[in-house]
Amino acid sequence: MQPAARDAVSIALIKERHGFLLQGAIELFDVMLILCESHLLPGALIRNDHRTFVCRDQVLVVENPDTAWTSDYAEGQRITIPLKNGEGGFIADEPTLDRLEGEGQVVFRYVGSNPNGSLRDIAGITNERGNVVGLMPHPEHAVEDLCGPGTDGLAFFTSAVRQLTSV
Repeated sequence: MQPAARDAVSIALIKERHGFLLQGAIELFDVMLILCESHLLPGALIRNDHRTFVCRDQVLVVENPDTAWTSDYAEGQRITIPLKNGEGGFIADEPTLDRLEGEGQVVFRYVGSNPNGSLRDIAGITNERGNVVGLMPHPEHAVEDLCGPGTDGLAFFTSAVRQLTSV
């Protein structure tokens, strides 16, 4: 496990036990790595299949809007989110991939070309409860027109706020 992941695992575990994981100021991709390495989410992230860093706006399709982090999206909605990673290839064994797809735990998929070799074009997943979501692209970089490709990432956070205020 990478040092940043080790340092954050205890915080992530405490917050997950309380029913909701807020990702704070940490870059969301780093959190995805932490969530997989700490086994809060299944699978792992590996080096991009082409061995280069990717930095581009990426189109995603929303597969599951029924999580605490995605309720302000619509199923099938296409959104554009910045992608910035060198180790963003999502992998898991075939039974795990089948389970994720069969139980609706795939939250986002890449549209068009797969930027990093993620199996089955998976860009984001959730746990069984839907309160923990990890994704490789960076919705925090798409919350205002001035700083990104638009505001498609904003619904990720408004969903979480709505969930917190309804509890």
